[in-house]
Amino acid sequence: MAQIFHPSTNTISKATIFGAVFILAAVIWIAGVYVRSSYVTQVDVPVDQPVPFSHAHHVGGLGIDCRYCHTSVESSTFAGIPPTYTCMSCHSQIWNDSPTLKPVRDSLANNTPIQWNRVYNLPDFVYFNHSIHVDKGVACVTCHGRVDQMPLMWKAQSLQMEWCLGCHREPEKYIRPREHVFEMDWQPTEDQVTMGRRLLQEYHILSVAQLTSCSTCHH
Repeated sequence: MAQIFHPSTNTISKATIFGAVFILAAVIWIAGVYVRSSYVTQVDVPVDQPVPFSHAHHVGGLGIDCRYCHTSVESSTFAGIPPTYTCMSCHSQIWNDSPTLKPVRDSLANNTPIQWNRVYNLPDFVYFNHSIHVDKGVACVTCHGRVDQMPLMWKAQSLQMEWCLGCHREPEKYIRPREHVFEMDWQPTEDQVTMGRRLLQEYHILSVAQLTSCSTCHH
């Protein structure tokens, strides 16, 4: 029986099969890079706000504690957004005629909240509680970065599940004494892991199996 296909067809077939495998691997790699890119995660991308509030000025320059504005961070799932009168407690006396602060003055006069744009916004199927993390020694800077150096606020971390699991799998690398949770530039005076393992016991932090259980974050 005569040969139907030319012998070169074997080479073409092999090249096509191997090529398809490499193309598929490249597509998966590109997809992985894409979902982790700042285009998707918005990490390091400043968020425009109706008032250009500078954490670098208020926190880094003036030394205002996180809890002055985010009053419920120690007792609630939500850290809290400061009401207008919190801003005006200072700005009724300081920069009270600044054009930049007109939306703040209008908010107080009209008794309407300022419509801030969210920087961090977890999906509805994810449960996150600020107060639990603060109580267990997770610092603000761990998730939010050096806000004291941000003239405009941006996401410091993606908060994608793989990032959260990194901490939940090895919490001893991240937790610190509760009294230092709100300090932006705090550094441990002993080995972090050694200290962290001691705090795991002291703060009664759940086991890694429990911390990485689906039901811990997805109720």
